[in-house]
Amino acid sequence: MSTYSTGIWQKCLQIIATQVNPQSFRTWFEQSFEIDSSDNTLTIEVKSQFIAEWLTTNYNSIIINAVQTVVENDMPVVLAYPKNHGYEHISLASSKEHARTVRDKQGHLNPRYTFDSFVVGEFNRLAFMSAMAVAESPGKTKYNPLYIQGGVGLGKTHLIQAIGHFIEQNYPEKIVRYVSTERFTDRFINSLINKTTSRFREYYRSADVLLIDDVQFFSGKEGIQNEFFHLFNALHQRGQQIVLTSDIPPSRIKGLEDRLLSRFQWGLIVDMQLPEFESRVAILRKKAEADGIELPDEILSLIAQSITSNIRELEGTLIRLLAYASIQGKDITPELTMDVIGQYTRPMLQMGRKITLEDILNIVSEYIGVSTEQIRGKRRTKNVALARQIAMYLSRKFTGSSLKHIGQFFGGRDHSTVVHACKKIPKYKGEVERIVTQIENKLGK
Repeated sequence: MSTYSTGIWQKCLQIIATQVNPQSFRTWFEQSFEIDSSDNTLTIEVKSQFIAEWLTTNYNSIIINAVQTVVENDMPVVLAYPKNHGYEHISLASSKEHARTVRDKQGHLNPRYTFDSFVVGEFNRLAFMSAMAVAESPGKTKYNPLYIQGGVGLGKTHLIQAIGHFIEQNYPEKIVRYVSTERFTDRFINSLINKTTSRFREYYRSADVLLIDDVQFFSGKEGIQNEFFHLFNALHQRGQQIVLTSDIPPSRIKGLEDRLLSRFQWGLIVDMQLPEFESRVAILRKKAEADGIELPDEILSLIAQSITSNIRELEGTLIRLLAYASIQGKDITPELTMDVIGQYTRPMLQMGRKITLEDILNIVSEYIGVSTEQIRGKRRTKNVALARQIAMYLSRKFTGSSLKHIGQFFGGRDHSTVVHACKKIPKYKGEVERIVTQIENKLGK
């Protein structure tokens, strides 16, 4: 991209800095710079697509008004972010337009879902290696079909689309068709209504690589299953690659015809598990780096310790933290991180009611053999201190109470004491880890 900087953007930044809080400015504007202002268009480089999209959604009018103030005229503004050894662009709206995205289209595949952006750990290594083998030699391995199973939010869609991206880049002559089961069903029904079933069949049977997401939704749909059975046979007999994803194994899909069940089991079935702590930290770090955000390991570790459900929730918590800090104008500290995590963690339920601080205090007291008075008191003997830290950690994890409120409940302690407990308890292994797990089970986890 040609470079012709006039200093317009630097003047705009001086104006913007007076209109947004310091934390927002540091996060979203500080590392942007002007790279071109020729052709009466101001082009600004930002570090990532995430930042570009955030600016267009949340700061469009502020940026446009600042530019108008500096140049004393309407001047189109384009945000550029690095992509595939070049740039992609997002154009900001003028004061009379809605934002529009201008970028190279990559068809039906999400440009973010590539092998390069996929974090590999012990929990998903077999699935990743199998996906790579299929992508490198589509239709030529024994993994046909490749069936990727795993719970919600563990990266199945990312992995199946990464296969598609790799094949499109390395085998441009091959036709890749990616579709979710629900979309496949909708298209088939529409083809019946519009009497275009032959066109529908030709579209999918022309594929060299067929990627079908969420095949558990074939459950109970006899007509769709019959259509897919014949499509599967046509592709498989020609040696074309088929990749399927599902939340559950083929044998657990209710109402799945035996003939489809047997075909789903022909190739290789790989499982994606929940990521362990180290992988959760790596996932968060990669997400932050990809979005051009720098966060200390302490913050990433806090999120990884608290969010253990799935990758989607991990990344969602990171985005909520960035948004909250930006909107509130606060620095991203351990205390703020724990507050955000607590606000968005659903309180546990037991017998139709929420778990309370008193519940946790009583269960920890009973299990560890330390009185409730001692836990809330001043004593710091090893047993009492451990019981207190476990109670604080579980209170934060399962009640959603604020750090301040928990600290006050446990003897009027400062919120930093609660933060320390929340950081320390998940690091324990062996006997302490076993005790915490058993108490969680008693709470109804």
